Amino acid sequence: MFINERYKANGLVISPFAPHAQDSVKVLYNGLLLQNGANEVWVHVGFGEKWDKAHDYKMEKTDNGFEVNFMVQYSDTLNIAFRDSASNWDNNSGDNYSFGIAH
Repeated sequence: MFINERYKANGLVISPFAPHAQDSVKVLYNGLLLQNGANEVWVHVGFGEKWDKAHDYKMEKTDNGFEVNFMVQYSDTLNIAFRDSASNWDNNSGDNYSFGIAH
């Protein structure tokens, strides 16, 4: 199974799937936190092994789940995890959600 299919099964879709540095990325999340009743969700975003330029973005609740757009700042791996207002995390069972940045 490809990573994008596994992530989709976990309730995560990004567009474009293989972004370039400086691309705007849309994240749609309807995974574990939403399924367990979260009313607010933030996406925690960082780049590379050390999560450089880490930032939290509050997501907007929509009919499709939670959505947010942000800019890809580096041409290194994009890492994503989610948390709710009670500090519950969805980090792909400790593996985080990681996406290669296209060159």
